[in-house]
Amino acid sequence: MDPENQTHVAEFLLLGLSEDPQLQPVLFGLLLTMYLVTVLGNLLIVLAVSSDSHLHTPMYFFLSNLSLIDICCTSTVVPKMLLNIQTESKAITYAGCLAQVCFFFIFVCMDNLLLTVMAYDRYVAICHPLYYTVIMNPCLCVLLVLVSLLISIVDGLLHSLMLLRLSFCKQVEIPHFFCELAQILKLACSDTLINNILVYLLTILLGVGPVSGIIFSYTKIVSSILKIPSTGGKYKAFSTCGSHLSVVLMFYGASIGVYLSSAVTDSPRKTTLASVMYTVVTPMLNPFIYSLRNKDMKGALRKLILGIFSFL
Repeated sequence: MDPENQTHVAEFLLLGLSEDPQLQPVLFGLLLTMYLVTVLGNLLIVLAVSSDSHLHTPMYFFLSNLSLIDICCTSTVVPKMLLNIQTESKAITYAGCLAQVCFFFIFVCMDNLLLTVMAYDRYVAICHPLYYTVIMNPCLCVLLVLVSLLISIVDGLLHSLMLLRLSFCKQVEIPHFFCELAQILKLACSDTLINNILVYLLTILLGVGPVSGIIFSYTKIVSSILKIPSTGGKYKAFSTCGSHLSVVLMFYGASIGVYLSSAVTDSPRKTTLASVMYTVVTPMLNPFIYSLRNKDMKGALRKLILGIFSFL
């Protein structure tokens, strides 16, 4: 690439979900509603778990952390989308783009690792119920969350810092609604081989590893449930991990959908629409999945909401 075609970019342009002016008010209203529902729903989960002593167990401790991460993950992307639509601007600064890449990877990786930790928690609860409180003690629970956070921070920093070595062409339009790493690498004029190797390596380590752990946990869980003689006992055991399994299928299903859509089509728009699933829709649905199927959570939320209204 000739030097005159390279530049130190000051900003990128996010093309968003649609460039149709007539769709912008509709998109703004829809995204704002989904964002508010996501924040409110997950915040209620966090408050319900912290305020109800009956929910001070490892399962709900991990759930409250997952809800907090879902708020952070969505907040990394959606507010900037709303601001760009409202101001009719597509710009995001170079530093802002790198920061968005970093935080997005941190929170998505944290989501991924927390789902794995929650699968392990369900494995211990169902396969080793007599030793559950001994194994899943408070120190181990906090340690698992801190280790997951540390790994996620390293993942996010590696991706964002490796972008600093790249120079970019004068074409700075990103056909996405946020600074998606794959799209940024396509804009680079310099060699991206090391960046691509890093992406594949970390995807294998932080993708295949956790998925294998979840599959192993649920293989053992299903095996233990099948040994329970009564139908009622089987249903009760499976109901304790049904919500988690639903969230896992949604999260990884959306991630696989994004990967497949980018692999089989050259249209960035289709990939962008698929990305909405795990950046906006999945975090919004998680509180409903965990609360609607859980009597303890519904009871805690009811007491929390009544307490808030009585205080007002």
